Amino acid sequence: MNPDQQGHRRVALVFGGSRGIGAGIVERLAKEGFDVALTYVSRPDAAQATLGAVEAAGRRGLAIQADSADPVAIRAAVAEAVERLGPLDAVVVNAGVLRHGTIDVLSIEDLDLLLNVNVRGVYLAIQAGVASLRDGGRVITIGSNTAIRTGMAGNSVYAMTKAAVAAMVQNLALDLAPRRITINNVQPRPIATDMTAPFAEHLQDKLKLGRMGQPHEIGALVAYLAGPESGYMTGASLTIDGGWVL
Repeated sequence: MNPDQQGHRRVALVFGGSRGIGAGIVERLAKEGFDVALTYVSRPDAAQATLGAVEAAGRRGLAIQADSADPVAIRAAVAEAVERLGPLDAVVVNAGVLRHGTIDVLSIEDLDLLLNVNVRGVYLAIQAGVASLRDGGRVITIGSNTAIRTGMAGNSVYAMTKAAVAAMVQNLALDLAPRRITINNVQPRPIATDMTAPFAEHLQDKLKLGRMGQPHEIGALVAYLAGPESGYMTGASLTIDGGWVL
């Protein structure tokens, strides 16, 4: 069972955990001994493949279809995860969308989508998650180093949403401290996923370490933040980008 020191199985819920960075996080948490529920929107095949890695690690897995722009779906996902796996020890909010466009072309629809998923959806996922999180639990958000610097035109709204996440985490740390719940923000970029594949060639001259990051490297950092040794860290934003912002 691999229970923690209190004798219960550790349970994590990863919003947006079916592929890419999310899948890397789910797989690493399973290896660290968590039973893991993940949400997905439109790729049940990817979700099932990721669940296979959870089960291969000897843990229980659960895939839940839930749109992170839908507050009802967010709350339902938390309820199902708790009902099927038990009270939560860690909540990871990775769900997000990316839209590029300079101010003269980015549509109102894209603006609303970015704000609804990347800011409103993150807040609602945290709000729903902490209601079922054990005291002393962990909340981890996946932001972006664009909160610090983008380095390219057309990223203004996406960067704004990720800066909002960093500010949100810093201040939510005060709200959650009385329950000894820590909350921290991981700021990656660029990571080799299907989302970044169309831009990979353009990014080559900016990669100071000569390569893109891998989802499992983000998973390793998240696993540390979800574990007992990170208990004195809260409200922080940790940039993991191969020196991109230097």
